[in-house]
Amino acid sequence: MTPKVSAFLDSAPATPCLVLDLDRVAENFAGLRRALPAAKIYYAVKANPAAPILRLLSGLGSSFDAASIQEIEDCLAAGAPAAAISFGNTVKKPAAIARAHAHGVPLFAFDSIEELQKIASHAPGAKVYCRIAVNNVGADWPLSKKFGTTLGRAKELLLAAPALGLVPHGLSFHVGSQQTGTAAYELAIAAVAMLFTDLRAAGLELKMLNLGGGFPIRYQDDVPDTDTFGTAIMNAMVAHFGNDLPEMLIEPGRAMVGNAGVVAAEVVLVCRRMAEGERRWEYLDIGRYGGLAETEGEAIRYRVTAGAGPAGPVVLAGPSCDGVDIMYE
Repeated sequence: MTPKVSAFLDSAPATPCLVLDLDRVAENFAGLRRALPAAKIYYAVKANPAAPILRLLSGLGSSFDAASIQEIEDCLAAGAPAAAISFGNTVKKPAAIARAHAHGVPLFAFDSIEELQKIASHAPGAKVYCRIAVNNVGADWPLSKKFGTTLGRAKELLLAAPALGLVPHGLSFHVGSQQTGTAAYELAIAAVAMLFTDLRAAGLELKMLNLGGGFPIRYQDDVPDTDTFGTAIMNAMVAHFGNDLPEMLIEPGRAMVGNAGVVAAEVVLVCRRMAEGERRWEYLDIGRYGGLAETEGEAIRYRVTAGAGPAGPVVLAGPSCDGVDIMYE
């Protein structure tokens, strides 16, 4: 809660309301740049695609990781050049690939032969990078099940790319969102470095390594700071690549905007639904379907500040008619 956010909330805006302090976003960008000066920052637009954030970051020289054609066009509208955008989703519609290519977006992610063939058909000559599935140990919100392929399969796919008219440019991985330890980055860098070596021996020289996002923010518990991650990542890069470092990309999302905002919500109902003595149920006007999806399984434990009222244990639920719209029990 920055003073600017607090002052705005004092005006009692209609709820639910998400308020962000752009000065904090700028500070986060500067902190990431200091921690990893060798890496290009590609803001993960999905974290918050609001136009003021995109305009601010574009003005600061950020690049952008987009997950949809709408996000790409939002970045362009905010002043970002197409050359500063990566289409980082490995599951894309053919029409979206074609529109991104027409805009001049140069980088496309993939993790399957089917996606690679789509890119070849609709973005001929594009640079492509393959996403590797890595261990997400330490992440509060893992991402490894749905995306990424094996090292062996990635080698086959990248070697197949030139015959499809594409430029095999690099590799990527994601250690999971709200990653609370550095070990996942260190293990992933060691693994992909071996693939760089194997591909070089096969005659393919990759140029880029995308280390994804995952950088955490503090909710209720302390987490390592950005400098700690920066030091661990660079030490691992030097240990496994020596002086021959590839171009490095990072894709911070949460670390760029997560601690810059506050959600103001109204308590719509407080009641005891069952026997007397059971904890109260408190229903808010925001829930899992209104932007708080990461409360599923109580994975991300947001800090909650309440106004005046009786203390005691509660179930915190959202407003929808879906029975699983419960945030914290």
